[in-house]
Amino acid sequence: MYQRILVPVEHSAYDDVILNHVRKLVRSCHNASIVLIHVADGWAARNINQLQLRESEEMKSDREYIESIADALEREGLQAEAILAGGDPAKEIAACAEREKCDLIAMATHGHRGLSDVIRGSVASELRHISMLPVLMVRATPPSAIVRPGPRPTP
Repeated sequence: MYQRILVPVEHSAYDDVILNHVRKLVRSCHNASIVLIHVADGWAARNINQLQLRESEEMKSDREYIESIADALEREGLQAEAILAGGDPAKEIAACAEREKCDLIAMATHGHRGLSDVIRGSVASELRHISMLPVLMVRATPPSAIVRPGPRPTP
């Protein structure tokens, strides 16, 4: 069925929802691999290449986070790799899916509706318009009661 599944993670409690779903999917698709991507979209991440900047503390934290997820998945016997990108999330996810030859994008959605999507934007909505790959969107429970371990630096 699927051979390479791209999973965007955002360094939040929503990640657990999609990762749990993808674990089951990967196991049902023999020999499928997971490509994790986190798109850092702060000022430094968006300008790192053009201005030859160093990784910001936020980007370092994001890299450690995504690599720790990949390591945990590999300890479970799954094939996983981690990619940290910078820039516009939807565009970077679509480009990564093509570059990495993925055949599915699986992501958690927040369930914003109407005006909330207009105000906050929706990576999932934009991605489904620019990618030619199937996009599996799994609605996550709002993380109001979920606390993510570990500090996250503020910009």
